Amino acid sequence: MHKIVCTWLLMCACLSWAQPAPAPKDEEPHHHVLLKNELVEVIRATLAPGESTLYHIHSYDSAGFDLVTSTSAEQLLGKPEEPPSTSKAGEVWAESGSYTHRIHNVGNGPVDVFDVDFLQAPKQPPAEAAAPVAAENPSARIYKWILAPGATSAMHAHRRPYLIVAATPLLLKMTAPDGRSFTHEVKAGDFQWIDSSVTHSLANQGTIEGEIVEFELK
Repeated sequence: MHKIVCTWLLMCACLSWAQPAPAPKDEEPHHHVLLKNELVEVIRATLAPGESTLYHIHSYDSAGFDLVTSTSAEQLLGKPEEPPSTSKAGEVWAESGSYTHRIHNVGNGPVDVFDVDFLQAPKQPPAEAAAPVAAENPSARIYKWILAPGATSAMHAHRRPYLIVAATPLLLKMTAPDGRSFTHEVKAGDFQWIDSSVTHSLANQGTIEGEIVEFELK
């Protein structure tokens, strides 16, 4: 009996050693931190086919979008792996609350996700939405602009800090109400953090459809 108990304890110890404790989200090896300040942390998560993240902890409200179409399976800590689901390129999402999980790339191509954690809310009262809302949580609103070649978005005002991100390659023109503008070529995943009030329109000066995503704190 003593031998059986010792063997069981040894097996439990081995299992515990084989499954390390969940990592903070920004310490997971597949999560690449692009920006961190007092309000947001920006992460780009990439997985090759067949790879899985470690279990990691989501502690803040978050939002993001998929840079490529991919198929993956989520597994919450202590639960079986869920059935695979496909996320389409440009698809935006917003989540709230804390949880621990890992992601398994079960598709034939890469997983490539742009992710924003909202570390704290600004101290000012909430502002009105700047544009039609594609997704939101208690911390932020997400706007998505799909621009055909030559198309221009509505003029809109950001009164809170925000992040503007290219979801696709784009020759982007930004114009202020007084007519001042600048144009620059951006790649998918390029972004800029802006913590001042801005009023602008966004135009696609290229020859293919482009997408821009804006993450604005409430």
